[in-house]
Amino acid sequence: MVTGRWRQFVVLGLAAIAILSGIQSAYAVSPSSSSAHYQVTDTQFGSSSTSQTCSSQYCASAGVGGSTAGGDSASASYGAKFGPITSSDPLLEVIVDPGQSDLGNFDSSHASTKTMAVKVRNYLSSGYIVQITGTPPHTYSHTIGALSSPTSSQPGTEQFGINAVANTTPNVGADPLQVPSGTFSFGEAATGYDTANKFQYKSGDTVAHSTKASGETDFTITMLVNVSNTTPAGQYSSDFSAVVIPSY
Repeated sequence: MVTGRWRQFVVLGLAAIAILSGIQSAYAVSPSSSSAHYQVTDTQFGSSSTSQTCSSQYCASAGVGGSTAGGDSASASYGAKFGPITSSDPLLEVIVDPGQSDLGNFDSSHASTKTMAVKVRNYLSSGYIVQITGTPPHTYSHTIGALSSPTSSQPGTEQFGINAVANTTPNVGADPLQVPSGTFSFGEAATGYDTANKFQYKSGDTVAHSTKASGETDFTITMLVNVSNTTPAGQYSSDFSAVVIPSY
């Protein structure tokens, strides 16, 4: 048993570095669509609609119903969302919950784990990537070795790795949760971090992504630590950052 106590597994600064505008409620609509002769600007369904369809000589406006409509339509490559009119500014919204920091005493007979949540939604971009950066758990003189490829947990062997899916060995983590459903949201774990019971870690790797505009996806990032009987005792700590970058 390793007698050193990892008192502060700190996940400070775990936040997005690419938030393109302030938090907005509800899902957004595309502000306009057009052809060579017509244009639809800020399509809205509601009792006070001012939507217009225009050509060079004519314009028409209409209102439908007394309440706000919402919905979604998507294909393999594109998605559209319908709801209250919002600005035409891109939006990348990120919420992070770093979870419990203190992992207690390391024991060579079983893995130590922690989870953290990264919730992402984006608007008016072609998707996003989620990266995790930071140094594996370390003391002033020793760093626990990171797994360079997806590997199963092996208690008694020094290992550090992460993934973004539900696991059974050890029983920890969760698959990406689409909010409110997979009809609206499309985030997924990235290759190398998407296999149950397999862990790896390279600082700056993409661990999750969406290939198109998406409603909220809640990612659960699991961190796994195994030690050996010869791992030096001491207080191990580490800081990590979740970096979320939109694509266009």
